Amino acid sequence: MSLIKKQFAYNNIGEIFAKYIVDGDVVLKESLYFLYDLVKYFRPKSPKSVANITLRELLDHLIEFDTHRVILSNYLGSILSDRSFRIMVSDAGILQDSDFLYEIRKRISSKILPYQPKKDTLEYVLNQVFYKETDFVWINKIPMHELIELVEILQLPDIYQFDKAEEGALSEILYAMGVLTQRMSGRSMETSILNMIPKYNHLGSPFLGFENEFLEIESRLRKGEVQFVDANDLNYKQMVILYKQCVDLVKHAYKNSATFGITLKVNQSLLRIRQQLDRIKTLIDFLIVNTPKDRIENTVKLSLKLIEYNCYKNNVSKLIAESTQVVSYEITQYTAKTGEHYITETAKEYFSMFKASLGAGLVVGFLCIFKVLLSKADTSDFGFAFLYSMNYAVGFIVIYLCGFALATKQPAMTASYIIKAIEEGRKTQTSTTEQHSAFANLFARLFRSQFIAFVGNVIMAFAVALLLIWSIDRITGINITDTKWHTLLNDSSPVHSWAIFHAAIAGVFLFLSGIISGNVSNKNKHNQVYYRIQENPFLKSTIGAYKANKLAGWLERKWPGIISNFWFGIFMGSTHSIGIFLGLNLDIRHITFVSGNIALGAYGADFQLTAITWLWCLLGIFFVGLINFTVSFGLSLGLAFRSRDIPWVEVFSLQKSVWKHFKKQPLHFFFPPRKPKKTDFTN
Repeated sequence: MSLIKKQFAYNNIGEIFAKYIVDGDVVLKESLYFLYDLVKYFRPKSPKSVANITLRELLDHLIEFDTHRVILSNYLGSILSDRSFRIMVSDAGILQDSDFLYEIRKRISSKILPYQPKKDTLEYVLNQVFYKETDFVWINKIPMHELIELVEILQLPDIYQFDKAEEGALSEILYAMGVLTQRMSGRSMETSILNMIPKYNHLGSPFLGFENEFLEIESRLRKGEVQFVDANDLNYKQMVILYKQCVDLVKHAYKNSATFGITLKVNQSLLRIRQQLDRIKTLIDFLIVNTPKDRIENTVKLSLKLIEYNCYKNNVSKLIAESTQVVSYEITQYTAKTGEHYITETAKEYFSMFKASLGAGLVVGFLCIFKVLLSKADTSDFGFAFLYSMNYAVGFIVIYLCGFALATKQPAMTASYIIKAIEEGRKTQTSTTEQHSAFANLFARLFRSQFIAFVGNVIMAFAVALLLIWSIDRITGINITDTKWHTLLNDSSPVHSWAIFHAAIAGVFLFLSGIISGNVSNKNKHNQVYYRIQENPFLKSTIGAYKANKLAGWLERKWPGIISNFWFGIFMGSTHSIGIFLGLNLDIRHITFVSGNIALGAYGADFQLTAITWLWCLLGIFFVGLINFTVSFGLSLGLAFRSRDIPWVEVFSLQKSVWKHFKKQPLHFFFPPRKPKKTDFTN
């Protein structure tokens, strides 16, 4: 029978007892309605906002009405006895597969239509009574002494009430621990895990040792030699030592991700072992009894843990956070390393950035012309998507390989570098004021680097596009934008088109391109791609070991960037066609291309433009660039913050330090100082 039914509000706890206790027994004794209403009575509307929850009313009622105490005790005993919870303890909230997307789909599906276990399990009772994910939040706010008092008043048996652990709570705990230890032992011996810990390969597995010690303790408990384990027990002490070794092994594997790289699948395997170790640590504590009081306390703590596991078993946000943190850390490590080169300090570096940005503007000027010519092709929407994508992709790869600087590509890289600098500053600087001051100086360097890159891109893209369309007109007598100039100018206006929204889409793609480059670098490192190229016998026999080594080194430096720029081109070139297919107004606006398109539009209109049109075009360049930068930088900053587990409240202090620095030295945000000051964030 379903417990979800219309309920009226009870004025006091006595009304619940009066409703369900008739003629000295519980109505519908086999059902869970009585327990359901008791829990609902104490459940607050906003569990997270309530400071504490008290069971005093229930306790006082049971003390005053002894008959009700006995009936409730018998009722709870009848519905909770002989209910298995071993599978829930070994599985709930723990990854069951190394496939990240499968686990996400499974948990979302279970949130929409929760899995219902068999009725003879404790999980079924918890699903029916504590069916809200927030139930553990308020239950955890009940004082421990009240929960212990409730157990004592009801005279409920503790988890050690058996001469032999062949049945009951202790048996369930032992079974769950056995399953977890065997799963950990098997997973830890997989090749993908062993490759992360070559230091341990010649040593005995601590997981196997832990399993052997646990089996010794389990055997004694099941034979009835002991009812529980003492903290001074030799097997227990050895098991604790081996447990710590297992934890250290997992930590070492994660630490080696910087050397060997790590894939999402390997990360999921390590995460699963770590979750199992955390669960084992919790269960070990229930085997230990040092004082008589521990028996009841452990019984209450086990009950709370079972409710917690059941409430959080389908938690998606925690899964995503745990699954992606290490991988995103390694990705942002790569982008931080790359982003360092995009932040200038001296006047020489500043003008070198300007020259590099002029080079990128030169290439973009050609891309603008090519896109206009390609738009005249007689092909399908898919054909346009392919042609435009290849135009962008080839152009971006050329910009990258030539060492030019496309301003909007920088924020995704520099954000990670800034967070890395903050992380190092938190470790090396004792004063918070010093950290914030150093960050403000670093951000000023970043901002002026972005500013001069924007200036170089815009100026050169406008000039080259104008020169090229003029040259084509002079040579062929054809103005290639005589029918498109209005569209080109209209698409650049922030008020006559969706330019701001389309600029935000481009910002997302810029962020994704940074993720792709870091992910490619990380995966190739983990799969030893460059070493395999370097030692490939066919390459060594054809081009020689020296050239094979140089090829491997070049690919290690350049391949992630090439793939990143290729996909950025695909994103940019196919968005409009996808929008047409979906019936949505999707497109991209990129500041450098907007500048080139304005030049083409102005030439197509024979420069017969009103002042207000020029104003909207200039504002379009400004706002598109601002949104490009803000979206890509913001998303990258968020990823980098989370990957390094830096609290978001840090942002507000950093903002204040930047504003303070701007008011004091505003020109430093646009031009390099004559004598740059070295900061602790400067490498």
